[in-house]
Amino acid sequence: MTNDTPPVDYQQDEEEARGWHGLIAFATYVLLLVGAFHIVGGFVALFEDDVYEVPSRDLVISVDYNVWGIAHMALGLGMILASYALFWGKTWGRVVTIAIVMVSAVTNLAFLSAAPVWYTMMIVLDILVIYAVTVYGGDNREY
Repeated sequence: MTNDTPPVDYQQDEEEARGWHGLIAFATYVLLLVGAFHIVGGFVALFEDDVYEVPSRDLVISVDYNVWGIAHMALGLGMILASYALFWGKTWGRVVTIAIVMVSAVTNLAFLSAAPVWYTMMIVLDILVIYAVTVYGGDNREY
């Protein structure tokens, strides 16, 4: 009798799992970092709005910087909570992370003329988080 089943390569499965854990850890910490950046940007918009390069009427959505500050702080808090869910491996945490990071990227795009370098950096980080969370679509019970 011959055995027609190929041998199982457990080492390869373990390496793939480690890579998956690394991407989720990366996404978690970058999400936490971008959330903190949003909170800092919110405080700046509330208290030191004269540091921005354009007046609030020249933004894509022309509202006062105080409104932008509150929006950035709320978004930052949501991102920090999403990073907590993502860290503990909640499936809904991946979905919430993708949704809130997309909102973050659009918000940063709308606020881009106020501080182009800062918000371009945040958009790049948002894209990296989306990539890290969506690149692996397999079973996530292991992390």
